[in-house]
Amino acid sequence: MSDGWSGVGFFAPDKGPIVFQVPAFGDRLWVCALYDARTDEFSEIGKVYGTKPGFYLMVGPDWKGEKPAGITAVVRSSTNLVFGVPRVFMDDTPEDQVAIQALINQINFYPLSEFDGMMKIQDWSKLPQAPAFWPADQKAEIQYVNPETFFDELPAVMKQVPPMPGEEGLYNWIGTVLDAAAKDPEIKKTLRETAIATVEEMIMPVLLQWHYNGRPAGNGWNSPVNNANWGTDYLNRTATARSNMFDNRPEETNYIYTDTDNQGTQLNGQYTYSITSSKGQTPPVKGFWSLTLYDDYHFFHANALNRFSLGTKNKDLKYNADGSLTVYVGSKSPGKSRESNWLPAPKGTSSVYIRCYWAEQAVLDGTWQPLQVEKVN
Repeated sequence: MSDGWSGVGFFAPDKGPIVFQVPAFGDRLWVCALYDARTDEFSEIGKVYGTKPGFYLMVGPDWKGEKPAGITAVVRSSTNLVFGVPRVFMDDTPEDQVAIQALINQINFYPLSEFDGMMKIQDWSKLPQAPAFWPADQKAEIQYVNPETFFDELPAVMKQVPPMPGEEGLYNWIGTVLDAAAKDPEIKKTLRETAIATVEEMIMPVLLQWHYNGRPAGNGWNSPVNNANWGTDYLNRTATARSNMFDNRPEETNYIYTDTDNQGTQLNGQYTYSITSSKGQTPPVKGFWSLTLYDDYHFFHANALNRFSLGTKNKDLKYNADGSLTVYVGSKSPGKSRESNWLPAPKGTSSVYIRCYWAEQAVLDGTWQPLQVEKVN
């Protein structure tokens, strides 16, 4: 299991306003993040913000109108392409996985023309599985952004996504280059070669090294400072889009990550690592925390335990006699008695993330430092 339930939807508010339903979640932690075409989060909807149950209206930048009767609030996107990502916490018990379904079924998005003031119920557990987008024998990651056609597709994107204040000159400059490429095959060839080289020489070997991303968080870990509000931070936005798009804001979820152990050596599943927090020193949160492992493609590592993270949701974690907590990371089991605290890893390289959902101020300001990753002899 991962940390909870997540959904994703894609919306075009220029076709008309969209209603989205917020059920009564009670004490359960939840957030519904809405992102514009730049993956900047423009909503403040969730338990962190004290959002009330009701009906919310998503509109585009050009919408003009009054809040309709029965609508709780209007939320405006700066672009006419919107991504919606609701997330709801659940623990790993079978009982909670059943209990959460009734809430999930009340999360819904639909056109304003279908709004009647009544909660529309959708049994999301009975939807058909989406077909895979890659062949069964595919060994490498699918590139959804193709560098060979990137500059062919960029003009349409720039037309759909207007410049932010201060970006007008950049848009004009890029537009001039694209116009020249449309007339000169050599320039077009150079752009294509540059895009390919950028992926091979910059994005993969540099931007996806987490010690270049964000700021040091202590003990060899790094943490972003402006996730989901990237603005003109093009490099960190690119790195996150390439690894795990749709981060939450820091006040919703604080991300802390590392590729290395406490000696600065790349994590590798052929070894076993321990991460120990002394009593009372697990990540301080108002919501919950988790430790997640990713392979070298920044995907979950398939394993027999079907386990991808450990944390608050795991009710069978075993604490040490002194009240401390040790989590083990590696491709080999640390032993049956420790297996409840084990994150299975691939035999190759990997990364680990700490996620602090609704973090305390000590996490946000760096007073609390993440735990050391130590190689076990």
